Amino acid sequence: MRLRTLESFWLLKNGLLHSYPSLQSTISTDIAVIGAGITGALVSHALMEAGYNVILIDKRDVGQGSTSATTSMLQYEIDVPLYQLAEMIGEQNAALCYRSGMEAINQLEQTVSKEKIDCGFQKKKSLYISHNKKAAQWLRKEFDIRNKYQLGVQWLSAKEVKDHYGIHCFGAILSNTAASVDAYKLAHELILLNVKRGMRVFDQTDISSFDFESEQPVIHTKDGHTASCNKIVFCSGFETTEMLKEKVADLFYTYACVSEQDIPLNKNLKETLVWNTADPYIYMRTTDDGRLLIGGEDSSTNFSFFQQRTKEKKAKKLVEKLQTILPGVDFIEDFSWGGTFGSTKDGLPYIGVSPEYKNALFVLGFGGNGITFSIQAMDIIPDILNDKHNKLTELYKFGR
Repeated sequence: MRLRTLESFWLLKNGLLHSYPSLQSTISTDIAVIGAGITGALVSHALMEAGYNVILIDKRDVGQGSTSATTSMLQYEIDVPLYQLAEMIGEQNAALCYRSGMEAINQLEQTVSKEKIDCGFQKKKSLYISHNKKAAQWLRKEFDIRNKYQLGVQWLSAKEVKDHYGIHCFGAILSNTAASVDAYKLAHELILLNVKRGMRVFDQTDISSFDFESEQPVIHTKDGHTASCNKIVFCSGFETTEMLKEKVADLFYTYACVSEQDIPLNKNLKETLVWNTADPYIYMRTTDDGRLLIGGEDSSTNFSFFQQRTKEKKAKKLVEKLQTILPGVDFIEDFSWGGTFGSTKDGLPYIGVSPEYKNALFVLGFGGNGITFSIQAMDIIPDILNDKHNKLTELYKFGR
């Protein structure tokens, strides 16, 4: 499965920051984490903090799957609006999921500050704009339920949005809690931090099979080596869906492009993540080096032969749509790329134990805020391992 085009901005910007040896021996450990992207980096960090002996395995170099293609927008919002999620799982549960997203962003800020990680983390606000008058009606309903649960929101009229941000829309929800980050660099720095504390990392290690029949799971590599452990935690993202019989998500391809540096922008826009109510939605954010990033134009098909041509067409459409939202912006494309994206029926992740596999746990965060779901897994996975109740486990379980 190909997860990104070759021109991912974060990979070109940062390069290969750190590399590790492949697995070339027989080893054992408490926990093996599969996938060295941002999810694996966060979860392995939490497991190391909890005192486990951890190994981290990836068939690529660190962060070179979906992590290098993510737009790294950190939002508490879920792709399913709160008022709709409330109809699916109940109002209190839906509000809990949204509030947990807010707590996750604050938790990551504390981790980055505590560990002194240079990853471009910036606290921001989030602006959810209506793309037409009909959407403005349900967006106002969305505002009312968020306001009811005191999620730190404010309703802005079309004129207020235009005056403050220069954005054309039909009304918007302004949220106080959001952030942006360089997830590729964050993953690398977190992993390096834990390697210095004793975690073993094996990249470029292709796994041929998993043996769950033994008392302890055994990982077999294509080179003929093995790793035995007490538990396996799968943080391998969209590729993990291929080993599950349960259909947990629909996968599709999404696109993004980044402007040249120092693009002239409204100062308020530089401190705000923006997304709209269209389906598929368009989203944008600034980067820590003075660029504007826009994304969207989702597609259910991705033919590798036409990938470059499709990416170029999608990038052109994104810039055209940007001009309708932000008239007059001087956007000159510098980088563009595509990556796999996923959505679940309720917008929620799958985190926990699957009945399909013994001694295995999964962290599958889908949607526009997959990173915030992975941050929540930093508490959920250790709680499951310690038989400790976690309020989110039931909501994110398999088979729901």
